[in-house]
Amino acid sequence: MGLAVVYSRALAGLDAPLVTVEVHLANGLPSFTIVGLAETEVKESRERVRAALANCRFAFPSRRITVSLAPAELPKESGRFDLPIALGILAASGQIPDTPLARYEFAGELSLAGELRAVRGALAMTLRAAGEGRAFVLPAASAREAALVDGAVVHPAASLLAVCAHLAGESPLARQPPTAVDATPRYPDLADVRGQAHAKRALEIAAAGGHSLLMAGPPGTGKSMLAARLPGLLPEMTDAEALESAAVRSLACVGFRIEDWRARPFRAPHHSASSAALVGGGGDPRPGEISLAHRGVLFLDELPEFDRRVLEVLREPLESGRVTISRAARQVDFPARFQLVAAMNPCPCGYLGHYGGRCRCTPDQVARYRGRISGPLLDRIDIHVEVPAVPAEEIMRHASTESTAAVRERVTRARAGQLARQGRPNCELAARELEPHCRADAAAQALLKHAIARLALSARAYHRVLKLARTIADLAGAESVAAAHVAEAVGYRRGPGTAG
Repeated sequence: MGLAVVYSRALAGLDAPLVTVEVHLANGLPSFTIVGLAETEVKESRERVRAALANCRFAFPSRRITVSLAPAELPKESGRFDLPIALGILAASGQIPDTPLARYEFAGELSLAGELRAVRGALAMTLRAAGEGRAFVLPAASAREAALVDGAVVHPAASLLAVCAHLAGESPLARQPPTAVDATPRYPDLADVRGQAHAKRALEIAAAGGHSLLMAGPPGTGKSMLAARLPGLLPEMTDAEALESAAVRSLACVGFRIEDWRARPFRAPHHSASSAALVGGGGDPRPGEISLAHRGVLFLDELPEFDRRVLEVLREPLESGRVTISRAARQVDFPARFQLVAAMNPCPCGYLGHYGGRCRCTPDQVARYRGRISGPLLDRIDIHVEVPAVPAEEIMRHASTESTAAVRERVTRARAGQLARQGRPNCELAARELEPHCRADAAAQALLKHAIARLALSARAYHRVLKLARTIADLAGAESVAAAHVAEAVGYRRGPGTAG
């Protein structure tokens, strides 16, 4: 009787727990059984492995084959276990040496001819494998993505035969060199947007402090253009942020685009998106739009057109920066530290307040339209700003405006000050941290007190105004929050559709 042990990885959210693949060959009637909470995709590997071994001229044992995927309570999915199962069978039957197996982890889907196909989540799996000191053997199509992990030992392989030759010492697999990405991410330029100085100022403040933003205005005034330019205003991603963002995106589909390395995500789901599309889900939970926008921007255009129940799922992730998906068999966490930018029309026809006087909506129609967005969600949006129609003469004027690079320089300087002062952006400050980090002078405190009474601000809105004023002060290079900073911050709570 033969026994072989091979190591691989499962996926559970952003985590990739170790899976021990144990293959046992016993006497008895020929059979092939896979145990260990294997889903259909894994059970189908029996036929892929059988055909791959035959086409690679290996002998398929006519014995009772039992494959155990441990731990048994961890759900296993996808075809990534094809390669470790095939190697376990070959090692247990003595066709390849089993001694080298302990130094490696393996993942890869097999074709019927024995070729290796790319797998989903290679980056997340390599992160864990590198931390435990084992090299990772992956399909060649997934190796460049995995080599983004600093210090990881990754061996790309094109086929099952190539892996077996490596383990036998006949033809060692080359080590994948660290993936070098020299290209600087390219973003749309803010200078392309004509006019809208007030909205651009709000966009700069949102970028500097990581604040959420709601823009309201008639169609064609530049709301979508402004939103698309926010990722370019944000500071350059750190190595840790880039790796975390790339790992999340690698979980959603097979193959992470190396060209997107260090590029801030910009996700813009259609207003027909479901709750599961936004937060993630499925029997095998995958990240949704809010997690795919991690460390980047989530843009919701035509905000009132989204189903109200769909929008309500955003409330908790906006506060916590994480989303937990619970299923009967498992519970997974995904990071969701995104920056929300939303856009809406001021009324059903979209032309309320337009200088052409085209709107014919009644006040009742306008109230019903804006009422599609709940007060609690609006209360969680820091900045509310109008984006009015731009007159024709301003559209045609070729006036120079600030570029994305110039604004990003100020944003980066303000964000660096926040990290030095409190270790995080202003938007992430907890209520107990406001007193030491958001000190306001006497005039600013008096103005805040008046604003709370006059605008009936909630406690949450008060905290958000204070954090927003702190960001405005950071952009101005001020040590403390002054009345002028508070006045500007309060002004951003009085835009169209605001709850307070």
